[in-house]
Amino acid sequence: QVQLVESGGGLVQPGGSLRLSCAVSGRIFSMSWTGWYRQAPGKERELVVDISPIGSIVYGDSVKGRFTISRDNAKNAVNLQMNSLKPEDTGVYYCKVYYGGVNYWGQGTQVTVSS
Repeated sequence: QVQLVESGGGLVQPGGSLRLSCAVSGRIFSMSWTGWYRQAPGKERELVVDISPIGSIVYGDSVKGRFTISRDNAKNAVNLQMNSLKPEDTGVYYCKVYYGGVNYWGQGTQVTVSS
């Protein structure tokens, strides 16, 4: 069974930084695409960034140059460093693992960017 647990969300002022972490249980992590998605109130869930098992990265257009993803296959973890945060980055951030045609999701962590 695959379980994902996110941490690191919170309230930050515009221009600030936050680091999100996701711990993944199960043996599939090192073989899986993993990444972060977010959902703002009243909007669809959207891609923030994905990373392949070998480190290829796909960023959403709105976060390029500001957010950085990293994965540690030895620790079954994926992290998201978010810099230069903007109010429009506000939302619930979800960790995702994709393997064998199945998406596995975490419970989400709230990120609020506000002065």
